[in-house]
Amino acid sequence: MKILIAASEVVPFAKTGGLADVSGALPKALEAMGHEVRVIMPKYKCVDEEKFGLKPSRLSPLFFNVPIGGKIQTAILKSSSTGKNIPVYFVENDKYFNRDGLYGDAKADYPDNGERFSFFCRAVLEGLKTVFFKPDVIHCNDWQTGLVPVYIKTLYRNDPQMRNVRTLYTIHNLAYQGLFACQILDFAGLDRALFNYHQLEFYGKVNFAKAGLVFSDVLNTVSEKYAQEIQTSKFGCGLDGVLLERVKDLYGIINGIDYEEWNPSTDKYILEKYDNETLEGKNVNKQNLQRVFGLPNMDVPLIGLIGRLAAQKGLDILESALPSLIKQDVQFVLLGKGDEKYEVLCQELSVKYPEKFKVQLGFDVPLSHQIYAGCDLFIMPSYFEPCGLGQLIALRYGTIPVVHATGGLADTISDYNEITEEGQGFSFEEYSSTQLILTLERAISIYQNRQRWIRLMKNVMNLRFSWQNSAKKYLKLYEKICNSGL
Repeated sequence: MKILIAASEVVPFAKTGGLADVSGALPKALEAMGHEVRVIMPKYKCVDEEKFGLKPSRLSPLFFNVPIGGKIQTAILKSSSTGKNIPVYFVENDKYFNRDGLYGDAKADYPDNGERFSFFCRAVLEGLKTVFFKPDVIHCNDWQTGLVPVYIKTLYRNDPQMRNVRTLYTIHNLAYQGLFACQILDFAGLDRALFNYHQLEFYGKVNFAKAGLVFSDVLNTVSEKYAQEIQTSKFGCGLDGVLLERVKDLYGIINGIDYEEWNPSTDKYILEKYDNETLEGKNVNKQNLQRVFGLPNMDVPLIGLIGRLAAQKGLDILESALPSLIKQDVQFVLLGKGDEKYEVLCQELSVKYPEKFKVQLGFDVPLSHQIYAGCDLFIMPSYFEPCGLGQLIALRYGTIPVVHATGGLADTISDYNEITEEGQGFSFEEYSSTQLILTLERAISIYQNRQRWIRLMKNVMNLRFSWQNSAKKYLKLYEKICNSGL
């Protein structure tokens, strides 16, 4: 099959979250299965042209026109590659993408994000013409690509180069929707007749995520549990009605992880390489992590958290639970950034409990590997979690997850049974600080039984959530779309 992955961020070129990991790993898995895959994304300022070979000397940049905002704007299509031979196209336009961030920052979006990603969606289709590539399926990801299916079924419906091109829209996090004033339709060149409840209108705004949900041929999200949850008012973020109308076209496919990148026996970022037969190496990494964070070298459970510091990630119940947890013989290390409230809280705790709690604000790739390798427990108490990759990576490193049983966390981590010794970690159903405390206390008690803990570590390190399995499921969706006669 011929497949185009359209995404606003792709590993290793630009990343803010799990979307980049998916759009970077899935193409490689599809390529390994023998399919022709290409990727397209914006050319942000952070994309290192020299590192990734985006030089005119390597491939002359292609100029092409993008009709947008009532005029013709110029874009440049540059190219690199990933996998064995997967072309990655970059849409370059300095007005929209030559900025320090991808979408803004944690405090405020760029006010012209509607224009930026209307431009990108239109450029995706015009760029395909420029490189003479007609895919069977365009795989769109999150709101930033939500207008691609709309364009295909409206402005491009009679375009011979887009005829029979199908679309899949993947929801990575429904909480991010891309809401803009109705005037964005004029800029995008779309008929204002689309501004109605059944199509693009959402409480007086144009909703780019809703556009993808309504106009794509098939929909999916990144775990089976989350596919069920978003059909409810609790997790549907106002779009549960739309999803219920399209329930027959909605699927859940769990993400995988790249086992070449996340492998403690070959990891270049950790001090001592190890596997489930040489677990003494994990203790070397634990001591090194304590040293890196300035924690005392103590044989107590070392608990890690990596991610966005926000209520969605469970920071609200963790905040309430910490006064009780910090009294126990444990240590915490956190890596991430997010809401100012939680950044300040973490810094204050680090000062107040210097021998038990440490935080590094920001994101650091080598340090993230060291946390996975050096910690005993990895907490993900998220209020909701579409898939989650942290718990899958933690398993690979023998670091036991403690999770709230929601979304992909529920699909991948079953609660440990002390009698049968089955289960991949520790989970709790009720979202509360009380349940987080009780679950962590249970995990800590199991940690005290060293032989039982070693058996648990060995068991989880054998688990595999590979992209090969996920790619097979995506391929079935692509085939379903193409064979449906839509």
